[in-house]
Amino acid sequence: MSIEPSAAGLSGLTWVKSTYSTNDGPNCVEVAHTPAAVLVRDSKRPEYARLAVTPAAWSGFVAHAAA
Repeated sequence: MSIEPSAAGLSGLTWVKSTYSTNDGPNCVEVAHTPAAVLVRDSKRPEYARLAVTPAAWSGFVAHAAA
């Protein structure tokens, strides 16, 4: 079962890049939040596949990365 919203619901998403990323940096990701999922994509290739995780999983990842 996929937790990613349907493609029709993705047009109005606001994608955010980390403040640690630079405009000329080669390795950047962007995230967008929906009620059901946090979507992660490669900022260099936004048309490619996205990773979708639950909000709880994303919170756990962010907490672990900040430690």
